[in-house]
Amino acid sequence: MNTTRLNNIARYIKAAPWPYMTGLSSLALALGLAASGLSRLNVGSMAEATIFGCWSGGWIVVALFAMADGCSRHREYKRIKAMFIRYGYNERILDPLARSRCQRDAALLAATETGHRANANAYFTGLGYRWYHILPDSVIQNPFNFLKPSFLRASFLPGKKATPALLQ
Repeated sequence: MNTTRLNNIARYIKAAPWPYMTGLSSLALALGLAASGLSRLNVGSMAEATIFGCWSGGWIVVALFAMADGCSRHREYKRIKAMFIRYGYNERILDPLARSRCQRDAALLAATETGHRANANAYFTGLGYRWYHILPDSVIQNPFNFLKPSFLRASFLPGKKATPALLQ
């Protein structure tokens, strides 16, 4: 594997470390549950094997959503980086990204690569965000926001706005 490819993989992970950690740990848990289910199946306990299989399937879904979120954050990182290159540092670029740790991470990587890390860090710190603020603000206010279409659209289609024609 050449250095450019390794740098690209590292950039994917740096743009969204939380989703990738969540996805990989969920996948490991799913594989462990699947192995436990298979061992229960070998013993002849179909009911227990089914339960382990269902739990394994659920964790695979979590892993897939986390990985999709990571890909979205990388796409957002590229968009923000292009905006910093084109317009320079501007807090208006960072404002829509402040309410989510994953989006802040992507924005901070873009700011780092364009020479605006100190300004972006100061902006997010000035808003009161610290390293331990992981969950999005809307989820803290209402945990069921994970299920809302607007939250999912903002998570997986960053920078895209729904047009009335698409909603009909």
